[in-house]
Amino acid sequence: MIKYTLIPLLPLIAFVINILFGRNYIRDKAHWVAIPAIVGSLLLAISAFFDVAGGNVININVYDWIVSGDFNVSAGLMIDQLTAIMLLVVTICGTLIFIYSVGYMHGDEGYYRFFAYLCLFIFSMLVLVMGNNFLVMYFGWEAVGLCSYFLIGFWFNKKSAGDAGKKAFIVNRFGDFGFGLGVILIFLTFGTLDFVGVFGQAGSFAGQTINFLGWEVDLVTLICLLLFCGAVGKSAQLPLHVWLPDAMEGPTPVSALIHAATMVTAGVFMVARCNPLFIESPIAMNTVAIVGGVTAIFAATIALVQNDIKRVIAYSTVSQLGYMFLALGVGAFSAGVFHLYTHAFFKALLFLASGSVIHALHNEQDMRNMGGLKKYMPITYAVFIIGTLSITGIFPFAGFFSKDEILWRAFLAGDMGKFLWLLGTIAALLTSFYSWRLIFMTFHGDFRGTSEQEHHLHESPKVITVPLMILAVGAVAAGWVGIPPLFMEHGDKIGEFLAPVLGHPSGHGTHAQEWFVVGISSLVAVLGGIVAYVMYVKKTDIAGKIASAFKPVHALLYNKYYVDELYDTTLIQPVMKASDKVILGFIDKTIIEGIVNGIPNVIGVFSRKLRTIQTGVFGSYGLAMTVGALCIIGYLFFQR
Repeated sequence: MIKYTLIPLLPLIAFVINILFGRNYIRDKAHWVAIPAIVGSLLLAISAFFDVAGGNVININVYDWIVSGDFNVSAGLMIDQLTAIMLLVVTICGTLIFIYSVGYMHGDEGYYRFFAYLCLFIFSMLVLVMGNNFLVMYFGWEAVGLCSYFLIGFWFNKKSAGDAGKKAFIVNRFGDFGFGLGVILIFLTFGTLDFVGVFGQAGSFAGQTINFLGWEVDLVTLICLLLFCGAVGKSAQLPLHVWLPDAMEGPTPVSALIHAATMVTAGVFMVARCNPLFIESPIAMNTVAIVGGVTAIFAATIALVQNDIKRVIAYSTVSQLGYMFLALGVGAFSAGVFHLYTHAFFKALLFLASGSVIHALHNEQDMRNMGGLKKYMPITYAVFIIGTLSITGIFPFAGFFSKDEILWRAFLAGDMGKFLWLLGTIAALLTSFYSWRLIFMTFHGDFRGTSEQEHHLHESPKVITVPLMILAVGAVAAGWVGIPPLFMEHGDKIGEFLAPVLGHPSGHGTHAQEWFVVGISSLVAVLGGIVAYVMYVKKTDIAGKIASAFKPVHALLYNKYYVDELYDTTLIQPVMKASDKVILGFIDKTIIEGIVNGIPNVIGVFSRKLRTIQTGVFGSYGLAMTVGALCIIGYLFFQR
C-alpha cells in the first residue's frame, strides 16, 4: 500500500519543502527537490502499471475521511487499467516538462514558487485519477483548478496574466457547480460515493425519473448531465471554452502541463470513468458527442486566423478535446482515452517547442514577427514537424492511429455518427491547415522580426531540446499500441488493456468502409498542408487577399465569434453594474456603513451627554451622593 500512496505524496512533499524553504534557502535549486519527486512518482507509476497489467487491480482505503451517519467516505485509491494509463501520461509528460522548465525558467525571481506550484499541480491530478470515490476525485478536481489559477497567473505583476488566472478559475466555477450537484445526487440516489458501489447499481436505476424544477426527468440522465457540466468547464468545451486559450498567459511549461497532461484531460477521464452511468442514458451520450463534435470544428475555425503561436496551439487543444468527447459520446470510450494518451505527447511537444521559439526570440509570440527560423533552430524545427505530422494524422505518427479510430467509430454509430464523422473530418482538414500554417509562418521565408532579435537567434540549450526530442519519440511511436485490425490482427493493445474498464465499442463495418474512412482522413490531412504551403510559402499574398475578400468572416474568426464580448455584455457588465448599485450603493454604504458608523455615533452622542455630569464641583457631587443615598434608603424602607 505504501508504494501506491507515495505516487501522489512525493510531489506533495516536494511542494511543501519548496514553498516553505524555497525563498530563503533553496531558491534556484528548487528543481533538485521537484524533479526527483516526479521521477520517483514516474517509477512507482510504471511499477503500478505492470502490477495492473499482471491482473492486480488495486483498490485500497488509506483512512476513514468522513463518517457521519450514513455518509461514510474514505480517502481511498484505486489503480485499474484506466488509472494506470493516466498515471503514465501525467508522470511521463510531467517529468519532461519539469526538466524543460529548468532551462526555460532560469533566472526567474519566482523560480522556487514555480516548481512548488508544479508539484502541487501534479499531486492534485494524481489524486484526481487515483481516487476510488467521487469525493476524492472532487478534491483533486478542485485542487487542479486552484493550481491552474496559481500557474496561469504566475506572473501576477502582468495584468493580462492575473486576469487570465481569474478567468480560468471563475469560468470553471460554473461547470464545477454542476459537477458538485451531480456528486450530491449520486449519494442521494445510490447511498454511496464509492465507484464500485455506484457503478454496480447503475443498471438498476435505469428508467427511473425524478422531479427536477417541476419536470419529470430521467434520474441517470440528470446525474450524467450534471457531471458533464464539470467536464465542459475543465476540458474547455462549448460554451465554457473561453478560459483555455487565455491560459497561455502563464509560462509555456504551464501551458504544456495544462493542455497535455493534467487539467484539461480531467473531464475526459471523468466521463470515461463514469461510463457505466453514461451508457444508461442515450440522451447524455448524444449530448457528449454533439458538444464534442461541434467544439472540435468550432475551435479549429478560430485557430485558422490566430497569429499568436501559443494561441493557435491552445485552440487546437480545445478542438482535440472535442474529438475525445465525440468518441466518448458514441460509446468508443477506449478510443477517446487512446487519443488522450497520444495527444499528451504531441501536444506537450508542440507547446514546449513553441516555448523554445519564444525563448529564442525573447518572449516574442506573434508569428507575423517570425519566419526563417529553421536555419537557426534546426532541432526545434525538426520536432515541430514531427508534432505537426502527428496532430494532423499522417501515417505512421501517433495521432494517425487515435484520430482515425475515433472517426471510424463515429462512422459506425448510425446516422448521428455519420454526421459527427463529417464534422470530425472537416475539423481534421482545418487542423492540418492551421498546423502547417504555423510551421510555414514561423520557420519558412524571411525573418520578419527586428535585427537585434535576428542577431541573437540560436538553438535552445540541451535542457530544453532533450525533452523535446524524447517527446518527439512519443509523438511518433505512442500510437503503435493501438494499431487497428485493418493493419494488424490483435494490434490494438491499448483497447484490449482498457476493455475491463471501458468495454469493447459496438458496431462493425467492412474493410472497404474502414479503408474509405482512413483514406478520406489521410487525404484531408495532406490537402490541408498543401493549401497552407501554397498560401504561406509559394504565394504569400493570397492569405491577405482572402482575408480582405471575406473581411466579415475573417473578423468573426479572429475575434473568436465574439463569445467573450457576448459574456461581457450579458453577464459581466450587468453583474458589475448591479454590484455598484446594490452591493456598493445600498448594502455597503447604507447597511454596512450605517451599522459601522451608526453605532459609534450613537455611543458618541450618549457619551457627550454623560460627560456633562462630570462638572468638577465638589458640592454638586455631594448633592448627587446625598440624593442617591436617600433614594436607596427609601427603596429599602418601602420594600419592608
